[in-house]
Amino acid sequence: MPMNAMPRIYSYKLSRDFGFAPNPFHGVCTLATCKPQIREGAQVGDLVFGFGSKALNLEERMIFAMRVTEKLSFQQYWDDPRFSVKKVSFSSSKAAAFGDNIYHLDRGQWIQEDSHHSLEGGELNKANLDRDLGSENVLVSNDFVYWGAGAVPIPDHLRVLDGDDLYPNGRFFRSRHSEIFRSEVARWFANLPERGNLGRPTCW
Repeated sequence: MPMNAMPRIYSYKLSRDFGFAPNPFHGVCTLATCKPQIREGAQVGDLVFGFGSKALNLEERMIFAMRVTEKLSFQQYWDDPRFSVKKVSFSSSKAAAFGDNIYHLDRGQWIQEDSHHSLEGGELNKANLDRDLGSENVLVSNDFVYWGAGAVPIPDHLRVLDGDDLYPNGRFFRSRHSEIFRSEVARWFANLPERGNLGRPTCW
């Protein structure tokens, strides 16, 4: 994205929050599974917001916000030593058990590692594989805030500005907003007083 380009905004509701999608651990927030349309469309510099839902009893509250700072393929993500800490380990920590670095190629075939998205016992979950491979991209951010279970209210002015609302109505994501609205959301995000992983996942 050019330096002066206005970031695009993507917003969606989470029905589950295990620290898997997004994965906010190890100083980097990654979106490597679920939401293939967002992972396909979002570019470096764009903003992604995840909100609570009725299923989480966190309606109209913000679980995370991230500015995309890198966009990688699944294979690049798997091969990059920076993100080996995002690979699953069931024996080290709860955060490691929800690692999202789970897809890679072996002899031209996609491998789904034993993970939160596989079946019990590590068997392939074809439904999750097919959905996740709807985009082979991973969104990476070192400029993010993850509130998790401490999800915060949406500022009032981002609910009714220029006819726009940051909160996505319905089941799907939103990515079309006016330039005035996008500018104000970007300004608000840039001025947030804290960054990083500030809370535990809602479903822990």
